[in-house]
Amino acid sequence: MAKKKRTEFIKWFGPLLDALKDLGDSGRPREVSDKIAKKLELPDSFLDETLKSGGSKFHNQVAWARQYLVWEGYLDASKHGTWKLTDKGRNAGPISEDDAHKIFLKWVAINQENRKGKSGEEKAEPELLINLDELAPEIMLLNEEVRLLDVLRSLSPEGFEKICRELLRESGFENVEITGGSADGGIDGYGTLEINPFVSFKVLFQCKRYKEGNTVSRAQVGDFRNAMIGRAEKGIIITTSTFSNAAIQEAHRDGAPKVELVDGTMLVKMFEKVELGVVKRQVYDVDMSYFEKYRTK
Repeated sequence: MAKKKRTEFIKWFGPLLDALKDLGDSGRPREVSDKIAKKLELPDSFLDETLKSGGSKFHNQVAWARQYLVWEGYLDASKHGTWKLTDKGRNAGPISEDDAHKIFLKWVAINQENRKGKSGEEKAEPELLINLDELAPEIMLLNEEVRLLDVLRSLSPEGFEKICRELLRESGFENVEITGGSADGGIDGYGTLEINPFVSFKVLFQCKRYKEGNTVSRAQVGDFRNAMIGRAEKGIIITTSTFSNAAIQEAHRDGAPKVELVDGTMLVKMFEKVELGVVKRQVYDVDMSYFEKYRTK
């Protein structure tokens, strides 16, 4: 049986800690990934690589690195949605790839022992246990989330537009309508977002029901913005796939109207937040770092 490719995400241990320090000891997941990418000048061709689920391979690897740093006590996992350094993380020196590899082996061995205790069977060598396309703590799309994306991708183009309309309504938009037809400059619909009784915005949206592996390009974001100018203050592109790094930069380009981007991962979270078409359930994960101190006398 051929060995799997050596784990790649350990190389982000050090850059992740550095990025959080640069951000003031805490940051949102994508914010941290973007900081690493900018600091290391990572090429778009690398940043645009995706997993089988359609998610960003780079962000997934950074998130895996984060999980191991949580277990090692460098990061605080208590606040959902924000990555934060602990005192140990703030005071930590540089982490080399050799240091990262030792941390990786340590925690894979601990998790391996835990699984061995459950099954009573020997496992493969620790380094061969990790397959980023198959395993997923909080980082990758869970099986249920992948299924939701598969369902959304299986809808008709008109059906996907209609369910996006319903999602926007459930998310607080008013007067949401679908324009219909293909001669409206790529605009699929519009709605009104009321900030307060005195301020509201007309918002245009575009729906892209893409299969996994496809990405929304920079040109598509630019075309949507051009169609939006003079007709609305805000624009949203919603896709079941991902946006290229160049598309993200174009959406936030200085001096141009900002375009909000909703990729497949965010789309799933929006469905979950308003509980539209999904049923909520509660799951508990074992915090291995908590039990580590009790392994020795």
